[in-house]
Amino acid sequence: MTRQSDENAPDSGAHEQGPRPPHDETDAIKAPRLEKLRGLKAAGIDPYPYRFDKTADAAALQADHADLPDDTHTETTVRIAGRIRAMRNSGMFIDLHDATGKIQVFSHKDNMTEDERAKLAFLDLGDLIGVEGQIRRTKRGELTVDTRTITVLAKTLRPLPEKYHGLTDVEARYRQRYIDLIMNEGSRDTLRKRALLVAAIRRMMTERGFLEVETPMLHPILGGASAKPFVTHHNALEMDLYLRIAPELYLKRLVVGGVSERVFEINRNFRNEGLSTRHNPEFTMLEAYQAYGDYTDMMDLVEAIIGEAAIAATGGTTVSFNGVDIRLGGPYPRRSMIDLVTDATGVDFLSLDDAARARKAAQDMGIKVEPNALWGQVLEEVFAEKVEPTLIQPVHVTDMPRDISPLAKGHRSDPRLTERFETFINTWEVANAFSELTDPQDQYERFKAQSDARDAGDEEAQMMDMDYVTALEYGLPPTGGLGVGIDRLAMLVTDSHSIRDVIAFPTLRTKK
Repeated sequence: MTRQSDENAPDSGAHEQGPRPPHDETDAIKAPRLEKLRGLKAAGIDPYPYRFDKTADAAALQADHADLPDDTHTETTVRIAGRIRAMRNSGMFIDLHDATGKIQVFSHKDNMTEDERAKLAFLDLGDLIGVEGQIRRTKRGELTVDTRTITVLAKTLRPLPEKYHGLTDVEARYRQRYIDLIMNEGSRDTLRKRALLVAAIRRMMTERGFLEVETPMLHPILGGASAKPFVTHHNALEMDLYLRIAPELYLKRLVVGGVSERVFEINRNFRNEGLSTRHNPEFTMLEAYQAYGDYTDMMDLVEAIIGEAAIAATGGTTVSFNGVDIRLGGPYPRRSMIDLVTDATGVDFLSLDDAARARKAAQDMGIKVEPNALWGQVLEEVFAEKVEPTLIQPVHVTDMPRDISPLAKGHRSDPRLTERFETFINTWEVANAFSELTDPQDQYERFKAQSDARDAGDEEAQMMDMDYVTALEYGLPPTGGLGVGIDRLAMLVTDSHSIRDVIAFPTLRTKK
């Protein structure tokens, strides 16, 4: 790792000598808590112990005692642990939150020794504690643990944000995600739902006979998608490497090798491009390949994946996004890109038999295209302008142009097109799939065209990968392949309007 220059180093917000250590008593915010920390140590109490043996969590206790009548004591002793989120009457009443929910803790002299009650004076909001005591339900119906002993598990040195306003600074929510998760149940719920949908997809793929595999994240040749990469350097090998933009070519090598007729990977990809509410430089994809299938099989698989993900996260296949109900249960309509553009503009691009006429048609619609844009690239631009914003309910947009699909098999009825589709939901591309190109000579020619475009200045064009061409010369069976964007799918089922909300630690600009 190279050292950052002073010009680019992040500002810690501290004085010139660098950030203050956690025990610095000049910090007025932490001073009262540091005083209590010293008090704990002086009393012989370790404020950061090694372990605590829990026997229950809040949600389980609430469920197990749902029928316990009001004003009822039990003989059930439990050991719970969590974070103090509210204290009343000098700590007599504590709201303790763990990962599953909340339970009230009642600390009274009738149940505790004097030494145990003395610990209350050292506690603050945010502290992590363990409590042992007996379960009862109060006259007001609150399930409560009557404390016998308190164990300090982590003395916090910084106060939490104010309870009723929480962490309202959006940037701070992402930069200090741990505070956001402490304060906002919605943020915790979003990340949990993401985890549930990933687990459901993995389970469903395995049940359908797909083998989960792993492929390299460091690539010597850029390929598998059209994107600008991150570049790194391997010192021992004295060579530059690219962070993976897609695992596609490695996964298809595995199909060639016969490790399985069906493979998948839930993978992290990296693309050195702009950030937006739908784009993060590091993102998660599901990619899968099925031998002896084509892109119609992939349409069925995409619908199953999205439906399973929705059920896992929400319990059903209809979700609400920004107040609009979106029906994720299949089957989805299948419409060609050509037909959708014709419906939206009145122009049939199949009748425009060269790129110049296509560019002229786009310019007449007020759409800016590059002077040397190919026929398929023009069609893609018109589709993005005129059609994409209208695609709210799920639809498979099929038969994409050959010019923008270097890894897809040519269409059976028109050489200008390929057997490729993209699934759009809520105006977003959520999935991309092909009848995979299996002809090594055709693949070589397409790589050559991409390589020429790269030499001409297109930083997103793919490179010539002769080893992959060689793999195809050993025979790739007819194969359907797909990629599904996990982040966008998580946004959809959690009604999240920014990709940062569904990524635990999104990429952010260094704070000055």
